[in-house]
Amino acid sequence: LFATWFGSETILGATQEVLEGGFIKVIEEPFGAALCLILAGLFIVKPLYRMNLLTFGDFFKVKYGEKVEVLASFFLIISYFGWIAAQYVAFGLVLKTITDLNLEISIFIAFLISLLMTFFGGMWSVALTDFIQTIVILISIFFIFGEILIKAGGLQALEKIPSSYFNILPELDIKSIILYIVAWITIGLGSLPGQDLFQRFMSSKSEDVAYKSSIIAGLMYLTVAIIPLITVLVIYFNFGFKTDKTLLDYVYLNTSPITKYLFFAGLLSAVLSTATAAILAPSALLSENIIKKFFNHLSDLALLNITRLSVFLVALISLLLAYSGESIYNLVGLSSVLTLVSLFAPFILGLYWKKANSKGALASMVLGFLVWFIFYFFLKEEELGIFFGFILNILAMVVFSLIKI
Repeated sequence: LFATWFGSETILGATQEVLEGGFIKVIEEPFGAALCLILAGLFIVKPLYRMNLLTFGDFFKVKYGEKVEVLASFFLIISYFGWIAAQYVAFGLVLKTITDLNLEISIFIAFLISLLMTFFGGMWSVALTDFIQTIVILISIFFIFGEILIKAGGLQALEKIPSSYFNILPELDIKSIILYIVAWITIGLGSLPGQDLFQRFMSSKSEDVAYKSSIIAGLMYLTVAIIPLITVLVIYFNFGFKTDKTLLDYVYLNTSPITKYLFFAGLLSAVLSTATAAILAPSALLSENIIKKFFNHLSDLALLNITRLSVFLVALISLLLAYSGESIYNLVGLSSVLTLVSLFAPFILGLYWKKANSKGALASMVLGFLVWFIFYFFLKEEELGIFFGFILNILAMVVFSLIKI
């Protein structure tokens, strides 16, 4: 669970964002991600595990019927493209830094490696490699932090970081409060209805293992993911070093060979573990909840081949998005936004509210998404679109479920 989410947006995206104004700038990631994992453990894992479903799309089929299942699966699938693309871009930046390859070729190599790992190995290979990669990530992060802290003069180097950079509370005006709420809910609530989490919960040996794993992963996020943020602040306020990819460039240019090796091994591990998990999630939905409906009585082998074809399609579309020029942090945030404004209320109320029905679910998905879409693409007010899309997603679910037509 930890390796699935601890990827490029944490090591490269959030570390760059924190330099622009401190922890208040990275509420979405990693703090929102930690919140999501803890909430999932407390409220989602056990009731979901007991339903004994194959994919997360099956939840919507069981609760609301096939129309809602297909629409929900569609929103889930498209939500992953930005997340996968972000990992490709991160891998490309790393490869470009340590070789003479250009960014486009480096991104394509990331596409090939993650595609092959997922295509031939499936969930079992992703779980095994994630476990190993997590160990590499942990060792590298603590080692790098230690070397840079020693180079900066020890613990007193932390005193040079302005206290304002550790603030996580907003200004007390309406706009700041709305932006603050949006930062917490984008991943904190938006990633609760996610196939990637569902796969790991349902692959666990028991619901107790799934529950404990989610809580532990969330607590790891609150500790381990903060270390790269503090590391890059130490670099900036002690050495005055800042580029468009500060942590990556500083480690490459100013640390010992062993630190370089550990850092790039850890970073590539984080990127690949996230990329493979993110590719597998929508591929399972595409094959099981959409493509499968066009065929009758598929054999297990035929379904496996369809899933592998889905892996290729998902990876290819994500590759095209990786070439769009969007930042890593924005690509990941956009992924969670889609599920927040479309699937949050149908999922949570579907678990806990007996009156939730298909009429409310359809209205909730469509109206929440449309409001966000209009704000994002036409009014150019992304945060307001997320806020009002989320509110309407909940209101529409309640109102249309209660209306008797």
